[in-house]
Amino acid sequence: MSRPPLEGVRIADLTTVVMGPLATRMLADMGADVIRIEEPGGDIIRDYEPMRSPKMSAFSINLNRNKRSIELDLKSHDGREALVELLGTCDVFVTNLRRGALERLGLDEAAVRAANPSIIYCVANGFGSDGPHADNAAYDDVIQAASGLSSVFEWNTGEPRFVPSIVADKVTGVHIAFAIASALHGKATTGEGCTIEVPMAETMAAFNLVEHLSGHTFDPPTGDFSYRRISTPHRKPRRTADGWIAILPYSQDNWDRFWEFGGRPDLATDPRWAKPKDRVQNADALYSLLDEIVVQKTTDEWLTFCAEHSIPAAEVLELERLGEDPHFEAVGLFQDAEHPTEGAYRYVRNPIRISGQPDELRRHAPRIGADTADVLRELGWDDQRIDTLIADTAGDTKAPTS
Repeated sequence: MSRPPLEGVRIADLTTVVMGPLATRMLADMGADVIRIEEPGGDIIRDYEPMRSPKMSAFSINLNRNKRSIELDLKSHDGREALVELLGTCDVFVTNLRRGALERLGLDEAAVRAANPSIIYCVANGFGSDGPHADNAAYDDVIQAASGLSSVFEWNTGEPRFVPSIVADKVTGVHIAFAIASALHGKATTGEGCTIEVPMAETMAAFNLVEHLSGHTFDPPTGDFSYRRISTPHRKPRRTADGWIAILPYSQDNWDRFWEFGGRPDLATDPRWAKPKDRVQNADALYSLLDEIVVQKTTDEWLTFCAEHSIPAAEVLELERLGEDPHFEAVGLFQDAEHPTEGAYRYVRNPIRISGQPDELRRHAPRIGADTADVLRELGWDDQRIDTLIADTAGDTKAPTS
């Protein structure tokens, strides 16, 4: 493949914060012309520290690469007109504005289809449009709670907690990108667009229940919610003689070799873990034994042993050490670049590789509105009209619509 797979696709991106911008960054990395539409002052994520200069936060540099940015006041006649004209040239319109905001701005599905009947119209919100929470505000913490994710910590800690990551935003962002890519394939074969809805709550509930629906898969239920091997409080990294390791003997041969190397060959014949189903059923007792055994040897000793016998294992790495890890270094996961206004910076490349397609940073993350004039010229606007819109937008101090 000599060119990016989504080259020639144009996407109008009216999203905010992380979920939507992550999805469109994934599509931009695959070659799509993503035009980020920002209201006066830009997305709130531009103001999050750290940053070197105003409105160019680390978040923004990370999420906006390979995109173009236009700044429009969508409450103004010219701003709305510019967006409607842009939508007429796009394959996809994606937004995470709530229903009421879209209707007030004249960006509901019917209005957008009037401008472009074959467009892929994608809305990503907190809750599905058919439910009673459809118009509720939602951020990652709210969705972790509403989807059941926070509750699973009660199995280990006795109280609900949040994953220390914006996991709901990121998982939903991946689903958005997948849905749009699928719809683009459909449009390429039929010529027709479609409407996509990606609600965070439903996406995360489905994500959480892959393993934890468990016995409630059946009617009547044959057991509890939760996959026992995962829900045991003893599922955790193990302390070694000099550090921490994740180690997971899996097959019968793995376990037999583990018991022998760990100095407990007597445990190999224990009926509590004679078969895979027994190991799951007795996960508490099995995993609690690992603490006693693993701490007897160093991390390197365990890693060497596990590599020799194909036992899954990895040293626990702090985030700040990832760039020094020989594997990530060898695959070039971290890349250095020079931003035209922000100077030297580091980014994490697209982890997906497609044969014949080089890892390519086509565009550095743009400043707010950096591409407004260019995009409007592509729509046929003359310089006087462009200058007027840009001047009016720059003078508008109203907060962005949410």
